[in-house]
Amino acid sequence: MATFSIGCRRSQGFTLLELMIVVAVVAILAAVAYPSYRDSVLKGRRAEARTALAELLQQQERFMTQNNTYQAFASTDSVPFKTYVGENASGATYKLSATTCDASGGATPGIKECVKVVAAPTFSDPQAGNLALSSTGVKTCTGTASSTNFRLCWP
Repeated sequence: MATFSIGCRRSQGFTLLELMIVVAVVAILAAVAYPSYRDSVLKGRRAEARTALAELLQQQERFMTQNNTYQAFASTDSVPFKTYVGENASGATYKLSATTCDASGGATPGIKECVKVVAAPTFSDPQAGNLALSSTGVKTCTGTASSTNFRLCWP
């Protein structure tokens, strides 16, 4: 004689409570990880801008030895220098330009004596703002970190 047992058959899926716990854990991890990721991206972009400024200043020095003057330009001008940071101008993270240096000691030097290269972000970066480097070695930034945490701009 065969005996059949009739018992409860357990479902093989997840319960709603288990699913909600997983969603909550993932949300907490994302809330912690995203700001760190965003800060890392900003640090990388600023480093790329600092490198581009150093390269542009080297090109300006080369131009100076050949023409006995630096060349001032805006990021929209047609010049023999790269005027953007990134792979192409349309996706640039920073726009590059060059101006005369700021006044020091009451006299503003001309473009023949000093040049300041500037990287202006195309995205919102209120902490660093514009990064600048002059041929005299002066490093500046226009963001909120310029007075509180200058190492954020120029480590």
